[in-house]
Amino acid sequence: MGSDSFAMMCIFVGCLAAVSAGNFNEEFDITWGDGRGKIFNNGQLLTLTLDRYSGSGFQSKKQYLFGKIDMQLKLVPRNSAGTVTAYYLRSQGPTWDEIDFEFLGNLSDQPYTVHTNVYSQGKGDREQQFHLWFDPTVNFHTYSVLWNPQRIVFSVDGIPIREFKNLEAIGVPFPKNQPMRIYSSLWNADDWATRGGLIKTDWSQAPFTASYRNFKADGSRAWLLQQMDSTNQRRLYWVQKNHMIYNYCTDTKRFPQGFPKECAVH
Repeated sequence: MGSDSFAMMCIFVGCLAAVSAGNFNEEFDITWGDGRGKIFNNGQLLTLTLDRYSGSGFQSKKQYLFGKIDMQLKLVPRNSAGTVTAYYLRSQGPTWDEIDFEFLGNLSDQPYTVHTNVYSQGKGDREQQFHLWFDPTVNFHTYSVLWNPQRIVFSVDGIPIREFKNLEAIGVPFPKNQPMRIYSSLWNADDWATRGGLIKTDWSQAPFTASYRNFKADGSRAWLLQQMDSTNQRRLYWVQKNHMIYNYCTDTKRFPQGFPKECAVH
């Protein structure tokens, strides 16, 4: 996509306008949960709640095509086994694109699993999972997606944990033409979320609550050509060496006929 085409597309979907510390009342709609999603502090804080009857969720009013998306989250504390807090970008239609963070709850004192995935043209199956190097339930931490025509970078508190490069040259689809909305939800997934569904949600701990603040969407041209410098490459290597717990590109049981093409590069 050339710079002129990029600029024209962004005029229509609003992706060139930077939004700093966005107001949740202005930037998002709570879309489901029958009152379990709430906005406080004049739009500066949003919470989602899950109980045995329903979870809750929200989505952005705007669509975005490229840029850097930041959100601070404080995840469900204590025994969160069976719960999933999802925070992702997604386009519409049967050949949708999607960039996923999912936070899989666990028993008290056991680490959350951060599940990441990238879908292009309706196909995903590109999971990488991590255990964080801190407790994400005590304080707010920043979870970011940098998305430009060359790469997608997932970061936590400014530290990259995953890079998915544009490898269309070798036949790997890459999300680059479909604007996406931001979504988040808190829901019960105890059929698979914790130890493959062995540990079920303890409803005596409900309601479960995740909190959000300091949303920022920066679609300025500075991010259009952003690359990974040597410092961030070292940080990425450190995370993947010490904190990655699953990588689809090393799962021989899943891909007995050979790994996806991008695995030779990523």
